[in-house]
Amino acid sequence: MQVLEAVLERITYANEETGYTIARVATDRSGSDLLTVVGPLLGAQPGESLRLQGRWTTHPRYGRQFEVESYTTVLPATIKGIERYLGSGLIKGIGPRLAERIVGHFGVDTLRVIEEEPARLVEVPKLGPKRTKMIGQAWEEQKQIKEVMVFLQGVGVSTSLAVRIYKQYKDASISVVRNEPYRLAADVWGIGFKTADTIAKAVGIPHDSPQRIKAGLLYTLSEAADNGHTYLPRPNLIGDAAKILDVPATLIEPCLADAEGLTHEHIGGVPAVYLTPFHRAETNLASSLLGLLSVDKDRLAVFQEVDWDKAFAWLKGSGPTGPGSGKSAADLAPEQRQAVQMALTRRVGVLTGGPGCGKSFTVRSIVQLARAKRAKIVLAAPTGRAAKRLTELTGHEATTVHRLLKLQPGGEPSFDRDNPLDADLVVVDEASMLDLLLANKLVKAVALGAHLVFVGDVDQLPSVGAGEVLKDMLATEAIPHVRLTHIFRQASESGIVVNAHRINRGEFPQLKGFPDFFFFSCEDNDAVAPLIVDLAAKRVPRRFNLDARRDIQVLAPMHRGQAGAGNLNTMLQEALTPGRDSVPEKKFGARVFRVGDKVTQIRNNYEKGRAGVFNGTVGVVTALDTEGHSLTVRTDEDEDIIYSFDELDELIHAYAISIHRSQGSEYPAVIVPITTASWMMLQRNLLYTAITRAKKLVVIAGSAKALGVAVKTLGAGRRHTALEHRLNGVTPFHEHH
Repeated sequence: MQVLEAVLERITYANEETGYTIARVATDRSGSDLLTVVGPLLGAQPGESLRLQGRWTTHPRYGRQFEVESYTTVLPATIKGIERYLGSGLIKGIGPRLAERIVGHFGVDTLRVIEEEPARLVEVPKLGPKRTKMIGQAWEEQKQIKEVMVFLQGVGVSTSLAVRIYKQYKDASISVVRNEPYRLAADVWGIGFKTADTIAKAVGIPHDSPQRIKAGLLYTLSEAADNGHTYLPRPNLIGDAAKILDVPATLIEPCLADAEGLTHEHIGGVPAVYLTPFHRAETNLASSLLGLLSVDKDRLAVFQEVDWDKAFAWLKGSGPTGPGSGKSAADLAPEQRQAVQMALTRRVGVLTGGPGCGKSFTVRSIVQLARAKRAKIVLAAPTGRAAKRLTELTGHEATTVHRLLKLQPGGEPSFDRDNPLDADLVVVDEASMLDLLLANKLVKAVALGAHLVFVGDVDQLPSVGAGEVLKDMLATEAIPHVRLTHIFRQASESGIVVNAHRINRGEFPQLKGFPDFFFFSCEDNDAVAPLIVDLAAKRVPRRFNLDARRDIQVLAPMHRGQAGAGNLNTMLQEALTPGRDSVPEKKFGARVFRVGDKVTQIRNNYEKGRAGVFNGTVGVVTALDTEGHSLTVRTDEDEDIIYSFDELDELIHAYAISIHRSQGSEYPAVIVPITTASWMMLQRNLLYTAITRAKKLVVIAGSAKALGVAVKTLGAGRRHTALEHRLNGVTPFHEHH
């Protein structure tokens, strides 16, 4: 084993998951020549002095390099070193220029001053008491984090997670990690069961301990929830958990009975196990919906007496023109009339149908009639983009469901059963996106007697979160619904509409002869990614006069692989927002953020912005502040959100996104790569969802063979949910809570 003392100059590559890093360092002897070091260095910051333990090796392609086994940070001793250390952005509030001034004043004594007499920092010209205090606090925190870090590194935790563990538990970090490591999986975002399990092993918790098995059961159910299931049949749960935990099923049985946080029940004769919050949400949602339907009050009672022929004639005379046809409120088709009547006379209703069938026009008519009777109307949709569209469509302010309910930090809504929304009519668009937990919060907030209308396309992908709320509501007779099937004449000339319906019926799309639907054949999987980049960055914007960042969205079936969202993002960023000296940037793990980047939020964060920032929010990076350690994103809801550099794992680039992430959003133009490399994901509802996101233009590029497979393949089987069951009034019986 050899020891190398060096200053970290820059990180060339870092894998956030494994911590494997390739970096360039300078030593006293190397002068201006930098040496290459490789190994687990995650968390070391440029500018830090490191004591590296490891050995020298020679790489056939990259020459001599130092392979690191472990490292510790050393406080630098030279003036130059101290200046670089402080200027590296390690301490919030100190950037390179200020570091120079501080070191210019205190010299070699600088670090001792910050440590022992931080109040003296005010001696530095232009450094006020406020910044001084901030620097002192940041240094203290840094010191405590270092202690926790050393311990956590000893048990194999990457530094970026260590910081997060520290933020969650502060001084209790070491004791939580040592005694209850599985709590990390529940409490700390970014730590799953697997990471917690590795830590547990390192601190000596036995493989077959009940603590581990109970944590594994909760993990198995939360994985199932991530895959859309609200519960698992008990035999499935035991089988899956035994695989994940690598212990015999016989050990799992006894732990299942007394694990906290589970609810057991029989559904259709099958023993089912729920995570308690999902069980609560499902039973609540069913009883809320049935309660709204059966209550005697009616806040829109005036529509019980209406002469409908007159009402529709009035609509036709006073309404806006129909779907662009130049006729006055194009006579509503019979099924549309039925939907309007349902919405205004029944207290819960569902309106579904594919593109071009007049859902939007029907919704506009419902809102117009309600408005004519001075009803209080509330319109909502699951995403910011869908809410914007609903506002434009109806001329009535729409909002996201999250903002409507005023979710507070922690995700609790301000409106609920005891404090309902003051609305006579609540319309929710893009309802296929509503997962069980959000649907439950929403329905709970609707006042008794109000009318609730769900509008959505049930053939799209189901919600990202657990449940199949729209499908379950449509599957039962208990809830009134209308399905629009008639495609309007004008819509039938659009390739987007025609092909969406063809794909939905399992027929191969018509690739030629439409002005808004194009297919570029490319059977060579390796050539698809460059083709997509060329189309998205150059050819499509030029030919259709679109903005490559704002108007065009690449939607990939998968994240991994050459034509997956991950790689396409790297290539598109290079094409649209390349690195330049004039453009500030921030490296975060393997990603680089630059001003002008298109990004998306990947978790619900209730603490950010006016009322939280939610998974799927898209925006553009408008500013990067290297001294203040933060970047600013302007979201598509026109809000400026500030992210500190240690929160950048909540953002990913969004030049290309997965089709799942695109739900509920609409884009002027959509470009979809389809390759035989993504067999797993080639499914009809995936392709259908991608195509129906486009307003003006769809471009598909890739393999015609793969396209054929996607059209023929029905999506994965139904999710395990029991909402339909409960709505049918079949009350499952409880074993025990």
